[in-house]
Amino acid sequence: MKFIVLTTVLAALGAGTLVFSATSASAYTVCNRAGECWHTDSRYRYREPGIVVHPDSWYRKRDWDHDKHYHWRAEEHRERGYYRNGVWITF
Repeated sequence: MKFIVLTTVLAALGAGTLVFSATSASAYTVCNRAGECWHTDSRYRYREPGIVVHPDSWYRKRDWDHDKHYHWRAEEHRERGYYRNGVWITF
């Protein structure tokens, strides 16, 4: 009986530790003044004027199929950078 209680308590403590140690993934949506938008996992300091960083919830609220001003750039880039006139510029 003590073994079952001890096992249950240890399992609960382990699960509690995992819940508190898990970090939520942060993502951002970045758009330039031409309306080109892309995802990034870090909030960089962009030197290019007209770039705006939005929380990821901003992306989920948009109707991308009907929004005439913004267009989505889905190409994946591993290096840091931004879009300018449809071209990925690394920094």
